[in-house]
This record gives sequence, structure tokens and C-alpha cells, in this order.
Amino acid sequence: MSSAAAEVLSLLVRREATVAVAESLTGGLIGATLTTPSGASAAFRGGVIAYATDLKAGLLDVPKDLLDREGAVHPDVAAAMAAGVRALAGATYGLAVTGVAGPDEQDGKPVGTVHVAVSGPGGAVWHRDVILPGSREEIRKSTVTEGLDLLRGVLEAQMGEHTG
Repeated sequence: MSSAAAEVLSLLVRREATVAVAESLTGGLIGATLTTPSGASAAFRGGVIAYATDLKAGLLDVPKDLLDREGAVHPDVAAAMAAGVRALAGATYGLAVTGVAGPDEQDGKPVGTVHVAVSGPGGAVWHRDVILPGSREEIRKSTVTEGLDLLRGVLEAQMGEHTG
């Protein structure tokens, strides 16, 4: 994962861009992964661990009516979290994840349901919705990979390059 983080950070630095993260089910793993490579401070602004649903509204400006209607595990919630952390941290990009790591379902969503979103310049949003297999820890680690992969894809597409 740290090689993916190093690649993402390199792409951000080349763009003179920054990222902030909003994490729910990963509990800070994405931020920890992005700050593992040396030089991370050139592109990583910070993050918010909004594990409790009310913090998603209070810290990240996720609309309360959306949370009331759909629950915390929803693609629109991930998108709002990404936009919220981007604005809060003054970052070029916001990366957010929300989902169900288990062992029990949440808001009627099965274990392994994960929503990943990236918010970028001009309010653009990219998202990925997946069902991940495995244990709680495997789902959390796979969510980190999905988040970094989505952000890398966005950055590569915007730079017109593909590194694999």
C-alpha cells in the first residue's frame, strides 16, 4: 500500500495539488498510509475520522436530511464527505470512504459494502461503489487500496497519463 501512496503523492506533487481525507470505516488507515512515504507533507493536508454519523454532518457538512434518509453508508454520503473535507482542509482533492466493515450490517447494508469518493477542482466528483470480501480487517485494508486507486486514476486521467 505504501508504494501506491508514494505514487499518489508523486502525482499530487507534480500537479502542485494537495489531498485531505475523510474516513469512516478505515478509522485513519488512509491518512496513516499516505503519511508513510517521506515527503508526504508536500501534498497531504490532513484528515477527519468521522466514525459517528453525527460527526459526518457536524464536521464535514454532510446534509442531515441525507443521513436521515439514507444512513451513513451511501454513495452520496461519501461524495459529501469528500467535498466537506476538501473545503475544510483547503485541499485540491478530498478523498472519502464510508462503509460496513462488520461484523454486523449497518443501515440495512451488508458487510463489505463500501463507497469511495473523490472531490476535485470545480466541484467534480468521482466515486466507486464496491462489495469487498473478507474479515473486518481485510475489508478495511481493501478500502484503503480502493481509495488510493480511485484517487490515482483521477489524477492520471487529469494529467493525461496512465502508469498502469
